[in-house]
Amino acid sequence: MHNDGNVVPLHKATTDQATHSPLARLPVILLQVRDKAAQRLRNGLQELFDNADDTLFEMADRARNDVEQNIFFEAMRDLRLKRKNIERGFLEQFFEAFVGLTQFDPVPTVLSHALQNEDSTARTDDMERNVAVETMVGRVLNRDGFALDQLTARFNALLGKTLDDQYNPLGPAMLCEYFLQAGRNLGVEIKVKLILLKLFERYVLADTDQLYAEANQLLIATGVLPELKPAPARRAIDQAVASVQSEFEGVDKTQTDAGVQEVFAALQELLLHVRGTVAPTLEPSAPAQPISTRDLLRLLSHLQQYVPALAVQDDFDLRHQLEQLLTRVSVRSGKSRIVGGADEDVINLVAMVFDCILDDRNLPDSLKALIARLQIPMLKVAVIDKSFFSRSSHPARRLLNEIAEAAMGWGECDGNARDSLYLRIEQVVQRLLTDFVDDPAIFSELLADFLAFTSDERRRSELLEQRLRDAEEGRAKTELARQRVEQALNQALLGKILPPSVVTFVQEAWSKVLLLTCLKHGDQSAEWQADVQTMEQLIWSVQRHDDAEAGLRLLALVPGLLKSLRDGLSSSAFDPFATSGFFSELEALHVRLLEPSSEPDQTALPEMIEVSQAIVLQMADDGLQPRTPARLPADDAGLRQVEQLRLGSWVAFEEDEEHTLRCKLAAIIEATNKYVFVDRTGMKVLERDRTELALAFRRGAVRALDDTLLFDRALESVLGNLRRLNRGK
Repeated sequence: MHNDGNVVPLHKATTDQATHSPLARLPVILLQVRDKAAQRLRNGLQELFDNADDTLFEMADRARNDVEQNIFFEAMRDLRLKRKNIERGFLEQFFEAFVGLTQFDPVPTVLSHALQNEDSTARTDDMERNVAVETMVGRVLNRDGFALDQLTARFNALLGKTLDDQYNPLGPAMLCEYFLQAGRNLGVEIKVKLILLKLFERYVLADTDQLYAEANQLLIATGVLPELKPAPARRAIDQAVASVQSEFEGVDKTQTDAGVQEVFAALQELLLHVRGTVAPTLEPSAPAQPISTRDLLRLLSHLQQYVPALAVQDDFDLRHQLEQLLTRVSVRSGKSRIVGGADEDVINLVAMVFDCILDDRNLPDSLKALIARLQIPMLKVAVIDKSFFSRSSHPARRLLNEIAEAAMGWGECDGNARDSLYLRIEQVVQRLLTDFVDDPAIFSELLADFLAFTSDERRRSELLEQRLRDAEEGRAKTELARQRVEQALNQALLGKILPPSVVTFVQEAWSKVLLLTCLKHGDQSAEWQADVQTMEQLIWSVQRHDDAEAGLRLLALVPGLLKSLRDGLSSSAFDPFATSGFFSELEALHVRLLEPSSEPDQTALPEMIEVSQAIVLQMADDGLQPRTPARLPADDAGLRQVEQLRLGSWVAFEEDEEHTLRCKLAAIIEATNKYVFVDRTGMKVLERDRTELALAFRRGAVRALDDTLLFDRALESVLGNLRRLNRGK
């Protein structure tokens, strides 16, 4: 058969395509790894979308208004319509990434800007998404980085090239990229995108340990680097726990134990005068026998199961409850069972610390009841480990401090049970009451988990605070520019007799040109001087002048004046139709002024008015705050308190007898003396100028909150009281 040069037999084309296909060059074992991983990822995606509807519906139910609710409802609808396309797009990119492994010098798929550095023009929405993705990737690497390293090494051995973990098709960075690209056509807001990313982490990235384990096992079975030591099987939380505990490693245990005993001995000296308060109610003649620390822990574990609900917390006195238990034990044994001296000192000290904590005005009352339930778990860990009192980095002590710090900005509201922070603290408390027997490791685990939760919240709030600071700085700059424009207008207009249309034009149109010029170039710039001069020339050109040279000057001035006016309005994007009538009227006015006449034609000129009142430009924020606050002397007590505030300081505004607003100072706008406050989530709640804030401090309507470590503050207060008690003996 004759073959034309432009015709290729079908069977030959098929053979050549197969021979040169990148996929054909992939080792068979990599295709098996890919297919097995694809099935696991497909299952994770399906689980994600199955749960997304419920999650978004719950968010809609919690929405603060109809607009926010509609956002979530629309997202639910959009997600249902595009679910299949997103799943398909994700897997297509996953397969493409494996094809890319066959390239001689593979240029990995360009990661979206969610994983790259943003320039100064990047939107805050992108920043929020970046932070979320980087956090997710970091968590996977911290948790399963060892197994991923081994998988990448095995891919490199198979392919004979160097591949970074970042571009491993199964790495967390690439998995996030597939998901972001597959969902790029979703028409949802950033808050919904962040929710979907969280679900992606929960239902897809949560199983990366299994994903990497299966892939490594397949490669080991075919002899690819079988000598590599397998990754240890660890729970997800273990990595975080290890990071919390790492600070305790490398310390000379002998020196540490000696220091702990020395500190505790000093504490016992202070506690001598309160010893004997925990004792059974028996006849004085009954012989006393201390119970062992192990038996004390058993009694405390028994009490721990019966810590009352929040509503009746005030009725629970730990020392009284322990006395009753000791009495029952004593009656059964026929001997007076008491707590040993060292253990009683711990009980008394922890009880006094918690009394101090529950009297602390810096802690929201609604969370004090939750924290009060931690008394027995904290007492047990102090009995077991006396370094609880001497080491500020002790996991149990840090957990209490972290809870208190997070709760600093928790607002008093009716929806306690629906607040994520309240729920998380409640979970921590319940877990300790249920599971803590005598292994203090649970505190490290809970601390790591709580730190992960609060760091996510803190990162989100910091992004919102930065956005707020930028907006407030912009507002302040605009306010100063407005004041400068008002000054220029009043200098040019006050006392002049002018046509009303000219006054209106200057006030409503040219003021905007001046404002934009002031914002862009400043009031010392040549551009500002030119625009002010144009305004002054316009005002001169419509006034009556008696000198003979005025007409000639006007003739020379008008062409340049009109051009400057039109250029200025054009540069500020002012609507030309809005001023077309003014320019027609201005032209007629100039013609009349130039008409030769022995006497001024009073009827030919329009009605003139005298500008006698200062011009005040109206802006969107007018009326929110007094523009000229009262002045206070420099040594005013309220001003001194304001001066002590720093960015990040927490304050409480007493709105009335029952309601207190807790907020954090997020921005100090020096140009306008504004202090801007946000809530725990980073949302703006109020602003006050310096004088208003000082007056509020002076009358007690606002107070600064002490955000130092809660346990440390309470312990220091108790020790101070004990020292004063001992000095008085």
